[in-house]
Amino acid sequence: MKATLQVGQCAEVTVTVTEDMCPAFDEVVVHPVYSTWSMAHHMELAARKVLAPHLEDEEEGIGAHLSIDHLAPAPIGHVIRVQAEAVQVDKDGVICEVTAWDGDRLLGRGRQVQRVLPKSVLQRIIQRASRHSSHAETSEHD
Repeated sequence: MKATLQVGQCAEVTVTVTEDMCPAFDEVVVHPVYSTWSMAHHMELAARKVLAPHLEDEEEGIGAHLSIDHLAPAPIGHVIRVQAEAVQVDKDGVICEVTAWDGDRLLGRGRQVQRVLPKSVLQRIIQRASRHSSHAETSEHD
């Protein structure tokens, strides 16, 4: 990871709440508001935008943790601003404080952790997981 990533650096994602961002179970929208899982996605995206410009060519970031307190609803059509700020940077990655806003109203806050790995190491981890899940599927049918 490049030394250019420093505590205090920020990134932002702005979205307008649409029906596909509402909580739905078995394809039925249960509330016409911004869902926690949409907030989680946008928080991950904002945090990724903090890290991505500082990765070396042979590196990749991988999410390691996300926690969210969803504090208030935002109806369809409202514009949401999701911000991420680097609060800790070390050789292993970055920790961001993340917030979601509807105007000046705080909708959610949390913490997102990304670890930085060489792409070759990440590829081996993914391959190992793929072999494990293929083996598990085979074992289930034996």
